[in-house]
Amino acid sequence: MTRSAPEVVPYADGRVLDVHRPAAGAAGPAPVVLLWHGSGADERDVLRPLAQEAAGLGLLVLVPDFDPQAADGGAAELFASLTVARRVASGFGGDPARFVLAGWSWGGREAVAVATHPSTPAELRPTAAVGIASRYADPAVTTGDAPLDHLATNPSPVPLWLVHGAADDIVGVEHTRLLSAALTKRMSAVRSLELPTDHAGVVMTRYSPEARRCVPATDADTLAAGRRTAAVLAEAAGLA
Repeated sequence: MTRSAPEVVPYADGRVLDVHRPAAGAAGPAPVVLLWHGSGADERDVLRPLAQEAAGLGLLVLVPDFDPQAADGGAAELFASLTVARRVASGFGGDPARFVLAGWSWGGREAVAVATHPSTPAELRPTAAVGIASRYADPAVTTGDAPLDHLATNPSPVPLWLVHGAADDIVGVEHTRLLSAALTKRMSAVRSLELPTDHAGVVMTRYSPEARRCVPATDADTLAAGRRTAAVLAEAAGLA
């Protein structure tokens, strides 16, 4: 299905985010998803297929650009996007009381870290988080420690959903399995889904060597896998 282009909104000096509104006819304020991209700079377009699919399920999806190669690893921009998303969501028909923080690859670690770390201010903490195809044993630039470390000794303050491609040869699925096992041991609310696709396919894309970035996928199997990721975002937001 062809969807309209997202609205573009500034969230910091020289930084913008895409606003994907829910499908027309959605009743009442929509749950909100802030979706962080991977380690490439300014790749909000990479997540556009997934964001559009999730918006079609009734979500308000916000996708910012940021630069993980910045001096602080992109931490200030991530927090700025979170602060602004919290502030503007209602103006786009969103429900701030149902706010999911999600991320893919590098961004997935940061999303889980911010959502679960004790230092995250209450006004910024989401109601749920989704980590997509990430590794969680690496220190997060936003919190300074690895999500796997603090979640191995403390229960998560919010429900978590984890998604990973079983054929991922960039970030192996074992990284999600490790975190899922740690969360289960701490009796944290977690749901984990493995999909029959690779690192790019889990977000409805494929890697293009010519473009040197991920581009929208067209094959049926990849699109089907990505739609299941979108369904997880909807479930985390309370729509399923």
